[in-house]
Amino acid sequence: MGEQFRFGRKYDVSELVADGIVHGVGVVFALIGATVLIFYATVWSSYGELAAAWIYGLGLVIALSVSFTYNMWPHSRTKWFLRRFDHSAIFILIAATYTPFLERGAHDPAVLALLIGIWVMAAAGITLKCLVPGRYDRLAILLYLGMGWSGALAIGPISQNLPYVTMLLIVVGGVIYSAGVVFHVWERLRFQNAIWHGFVVTAAAVHYSAVLTAFSHGA
Repeated sequence: MGEQFRFGRKYDVSELVADGIVHGVGVVFALIGATVLIFYATVWSSYGELAAAWIYGLGLVIALSVSFTYNMWPHSRTKWFLRRFDHSAIFILIAATYTPFLERGAHDPAVLALLIGIWVMAAAGITLKCLVPGRYDRLAILLYLGMGWSGALAIGPISQNLPYVTMLLIVVGGVIYSAGVVFHVWERLRFQNAIWHGFVVTAAAVHYSAVLTAFSHGA
């Protein structure tokens, strides 16, 4: 096929076990959390909020499940194929995480434009990862960070529709994600992958708490 398989260094058994445990914890809690959130939204929220809860819940579960599958898979052509889905799922997770927050202020043109823009960027990133896998990885990291902090462009109208604690948790989660990028690119560090995914799971948990507080505020 003319593609070069580039996965970085191979991890030893201890590193794989550690990474598997981190992923396992993340997937289990994502499944439980998504179920609780969707049930809560079904009982207490509007149709728009329910749709946002489904989008967020599915995005969270898909991203962590795909990451678990890819990172545990042995080096092979199949792993190279799964890499596309793993990197694409990050774009889905970022856009899906923003959706519950932006849906609440979608009546504001700036917030609606940001919601549409984030999903357009996600689609562009997924296209990049699927059509030219293994290339422009540094650009993809910048896209991840740019999408993650794009909420600052409409911080005013967003904050008017969310409680203070939700905004605080959004920022804290964003900082944790961003700090984890250091370990994502620090491939020579032992247990680097497990540490990076630990940051991801922790940040995802913080953002899940933010989504809960947003839904509770509107109930």
